[in-house]
Amino acid sequence: MGSIPKWKVLLIDDEKDIRDVLTISLRDAGCEVVSVANGDAGLLRCAEAMFQIVITDIRMPGIDGIQVLETIKKKYPDIEVIVATAFGEMDLAIRALQLDASDFITKPISDEALSLALKRAKERFVSRKRLKDYTALLEKEKAETSQELLKTIAFQSNLIESSMDGILGCDETDTVVIYNRSMEQMLEYSRAEAAHQMRFEHFFPAEEITRFKEQMTGEKYGGKNRLFLFESVLRSKSGRDVPVQVSAVTLFDAGRKNGRVCFFRDLREIRKLEREMEDQARILHQDKMMSLGRLAASVVHEINNPLSGILNYLRLMVRILRQGPPAQERIEKFRHYLNLVETETSRCSQIVSGLLSFSRMSEPNFTQVAIDELLQRSILLSRHKLELSNIHLESSVQPNIPSVVGDFNQLQQCIINLIFNAIDAMPDGGTLNLDGHYDADKAQAIITVKDSGRGISPENLPHIFEPFFTTKNEGYGVGLGLSTVYGIMERHKGTVKVTSQPGDGAVFMLVLPISNPSKSDSEQ
Repeated sequence: MGSIPKWKVLLIDDEKDIRDVLTISLRDAGCEVVSVANGDAGLLRCAEAMFQIVITDIRMPGIDGIQVLETIKKKYPDIEVIVATAFGEMDLAIRALQLDASDFITKPISDEALSLALKRAKERFVSRKRLKDYTALLEKEKAETSQELLKTIAFQSNLIESSMDGILGCDETDTVVIYNRSMEQMLEYSRAEAAHQMRFEHFFPAEEITRFKEQMTGEKYGGKNRLFLFESVLRSKSGRDVPVQVSAVTLFDAGRKNGRVCFFRDLREIRKLEREMEDQARILHQDKMMSLGRLAASVVHEINNPLSGILNYLRLMVRILRQGPPAQERIEKFRHYLNLVETETSRCSQIVSGLLSFSRMSEPNFTQVAIDELLQRSILLSRHKLELSNIHLESSVQPNIPSVVGDFNQLQQCIINLIFNAIDAMPDGGTLNLDGHYDADKAQAIITVKDSGRGISPENLPHIFEPFFTTKNEGYGVGLGLSTVYGIMERHKGTVKVTSQPGDGAVFMLVLPISNPSKSDSEQ
């Protein structure tokens, strides 16, 4: 089979900047590129033109990338699909791979990652096309001469050996007769050890072979005597369990079973992604607990003061009442005391509620988030910490900033992390400016945290968002705060920017896209 003269790639992403950059990279790689802004347009173009590869973002308005993948695989199974993911979306990437996506790449997309993903997609496309051509050849020619038959066998052998999936074939006694290179790499048995020596069940733990055979005779995964995308476990020569996704078919001749063919896809990379996703959630919560610990001491003092006042007022009123019915003048004072008690109790309740909400480990919940409420809640929790650190807080929020779509708790974690960083940068006190405003031209909400501290050195500035990078002394932080901020902002399709000069403080800007720029909060 000759090489494909020009690879045609369809790029689907709702962000124009990303489409423009990827289009340049793909054309530099020798591809013809068509780019569209949403899933509907992408599926329409698939119906109009023959693409070999589709690269799609997962999160898009309307039809998302998972739906695009499912539709393409149903209508155009020969097309290879690469999905693009962001922070915290590894569960969707895993789902995409389970739906037979060729590969995944994480944003921001590097040229190296894009090149590797394209290489894999091309290999899978060529392999599938060869198999399709080979099947068509058999149906048409029927191997009329022995020479043709020899060529066909050689081609078949090459096709099996070059497959990225493990291919295992057995005869009617379940003895291995086909065992390709990918199976050798996956299970560590050589072809000499496996072919005509081992039986099918030797590659499974005892409980798994029973489960496999039960599902093979059932209807759940593709019908009787067939399996499609069934997840199981193989056991390697060294005794390690290898999670796999298997598609299999039992072969019959004149109604009698005469073999079985299985295609195994190694899931260890997917399982690694699942663990990384769990680690990300754990790191996010760990960072939040560290912030909560720093808040706790100052909040205890902040709550203790109003509680002491409440207790004193109540004791005073009880002592007065023991002396007899109060006079009218006393009743007026009682009303004043009770108003103070109500106000202080309400303030304590708000602080405790804010702490409980902030500490909760919950699944991300994307809703409409009001910028002014977000900043006020963050100030409520950190105000006393600022006072104890001799830091003057100045806050300014533009009225009627349109809402953003996001997880309130995670965005609050970003702001509190930046406030704590500012506190650490001003050990002798100073001024912290916390501002929120709306850039109507770019449809963006911008939150600014500015301190008057010691600033960030030029050599450290490029590294501050890296995990575990810290300039603090041992015992004063592990360098998770700013990397957490960076990750959360990526997941919200926003950005975090910083400007700083040594001795002149630092300015951090959280930039978030507006969900509906045509409406302000007052109109919603």
